[in-house]
Amino acid sequence: MAAGAILWGCAKEDDGSAEARDLPLISAADLTITEGDANQKIAVSLAISGNHQTNAVLRFAAVSRTADATIDYEVLTSGQIVFAPGETQKNIEINIVGDEVKEPKETFEIKLYNPINVNLAKDVITVTIEDDDDNAAGLVIPSGGYATPTSYPGMTLIWADEFEGTSLDPNSWTFETGTGSNGWGNNELQYYREDNTSLVGGHLVITAKQQQYSGSQYTSSRIVTKGKKNFKFGRIDIRAALPKGQGLWPALWMLGSNIDAVSWPACGEIDIMELTGNLPNRVVGTVHYGANVSQHQYISQSKYLSGTDNFQDEFHVFSINWVADKIEFLVDDEVYHTITPASLNGAAYPFNKPFFFIFNVAVGGNWPGSPDATTAFPQHMIVDYVRVFQ
Repeated sequence: MAAGAILWGCAKEDDGSAEARDLPLISAADLTITEGDANQKIAVSLAISGNHQTNAVLRFAAVSRTADATIDYEVLTSGQIVFAPGETQKNIEINIVGDEVKEPKETFEIKLYNPINVNLAKDVITVTIEDDDDNAAGLVIPSGGYATPTSYPGMTLIWADEFEGTSLDPNSWTFETGTGSNGWGNNELQYYREDNTSLVGGHLVITAKQQQYSGSQYTSSRIVTKGKKNFKFGRIDIRAALPKGQGLWPALWMLGSNIDAVSWPACGEIDIMELTGNLPNRVVGTVHYGANVSQHQYISQSKYLSGTDNFQDEFHVFSINWVADKIEFLVDDEVYHTITPASLNGAAYPFNKPFFFIFNVAVGGNWPGSPDATTAFPQHMIVDYVRVFQ
């Protein structure tokens, strides 16, 4: 009787649960890759260990984090993985989209789920895309050129940006991104991104690239001081070196701060500097005005450099002297264009009120036309400083 009692006491009680199975194990490691300029295929490897006599099956799905599935990567493998008996490794193939646009580090995840006949060592695999782009790649900052003083008799420097540090001052500037309405009203071809702006050695660099992005063939940047820094009258100096090439359209300009209330062109537009890259030795100073689009008018004047000089090899200073009822346009302190109310031939004069800055490099559009085979990319607009005196 005693022996029988001992045998009964050692028996495992049946609680109705399934007997534990010695299943194989699937393991995987997180992956970090360098983006590159061209698309590349990568493989996220899944390894199985242990004895499996039947198919081991699991499903997976990509989960975007800071990387975008429509822009940065594309999963090429279907969402189910099957390990047949004897197989030890399977790959999830992914296309990493390369580009030449400076971006932060980006991540996405591969989520593993619904394992059949197998256990998972981990159910989330993190893929990190390290950016290798630099807007300064190929950048040559001119060492010489024209410069203007930090003070003028009888005037005070009320605002300036010397573009020191590593990023734009958010108290002064906002990025405008995307393609705007009808290519920002000019049928332009670029997609504006924050990533195409950088600060390099005390200079603002806006880089235009031939790069497919969100349906556009080119990328660039556009920054504004709207709602942050608005100015009425004064001496404005902007020292810059400009891009060149058919289809390039850099601009340093201003719009009336009341644009949301009265629309363009009633708000007024002051183009301190525009250049079309097919004429690298010419800049244009322009004002736009009119009660509405159907009554839009403009007055423009060109300034050419002499000989073989251009606006790319050295810095030049683009300025306006702006007072009540008068705007003078200058290049390197030389006045070449003047606007007064009389210039508008009776139209309303919208330039005696606050305006904000816009700096951008457009690609294509109504005025310069599209890039062609002669246009080299990337191209840079390099701004050394902007200063406002009153």
